[in-house]
Amino acid sequence: MDNKTYAGIPEEFSKLEQSKIVLIPVPYEGTSPFGKGAKKGPEAFLNASENITIYDVETDTEVYQQGVFLADSVLETASADVMVNAVHQSAKKYIKKNKFVTLIGGNHAISIGAIRAFNECFNSLTVLHIDAHANLLKTYQGTSLHQKCALYEASQNTNLIQVGIRSMNIMEKTVVDEEKIYFAHDMAVDDTWMDSAIDQMTDNVYVTFDLSALDISIMTSVANPEPGGLFWYETLEFLNKLFQEKNVVGFDLVGLCPNSSNASSDFLAARLYNKMLSYKFVEENIDDDYDNSHEGINQKNNNSKFDDDEEY
Repeated sequence: MDNKTYAGIPEEFSKLEQSKIVLIPVPYEGTSPFGKGAKKGPEAFLNASENITIYDVETDTEVYQQGVFLADSVLETASADVMVNAVHQSAKKYIKKNKFVTLIGGNHAISIGAIRAFNECFNSLTVLHIDAHANLLKTYQGTSLHQKCALYEASQNTNLIQVGIRSMNIMEKTVVDEEKIYFAHDMAVDDTWMDSAIDQMTDNVYVTFDLSALDISIMTSVANPEPGGLFWYETLEFLNKLFQEKNVVGFDLVGLCPNSSNASSDFLAARLYNKMLSYKFVEENIDDDYDNSHEGINQKNNNSKFDDDEEY
């Protein structure tokens, strides 16, 4: 990738030491025939980010002034295991530097490593999974690190809330928590789902947002599009409420498979990322120190089964 800074922002706002926000690109698409093109998602996202107006009208803010450091891309993609480990290490390194860590994929398997890192660094973590697909299989095609398994570990080790789901394997019904999954067909006729979902979250929330959660009329460039998804303003309403009421500790955006003949999805992803940052930092002055309030960095939070002995 040739991008030197996020959204082409001035270098004074892009240095690691002064930045409150870190963005980690992970151009990984895995082996799924339906995910071809996902490795190009981060680059398309960054290119679109350079061509949107990053002043946010709704919040009346320019969030890039909080500082956004564009980290080196995670290019260790020879295998899912290598990629997940590299994402885990990169995310945790920046969390421990007291940064608000975000990631752009790539297919949903990148979230496995990110969730591991956040779960080790934040007590009582909720993972909010916004997606069309449940992705709760324990294994798929002989591996537990496939995108179809992206949320299985989170279901075992965190407080997992799933929103927008409208496609799943019957085997996933044995894993899903029926009290904490919000199916798209129910959400369409129940205007209480936003408050209900947020009420079931702990204070610390990590968001993994697969762009297939959005309706195909506004988001076409994804690996596995599904009809009946979320629309733009209801998505923003939910995210705004979430950031107001909970301590969102980080997030990832995944699933963008850019279409060379139609860049509208790239621009939507870029705008969504900027919106989420704007909601996070709307009440924070530029000169304020950021505190991600991570505690127990050397503890096994939420019964995590992953080793935490490595130094970063």
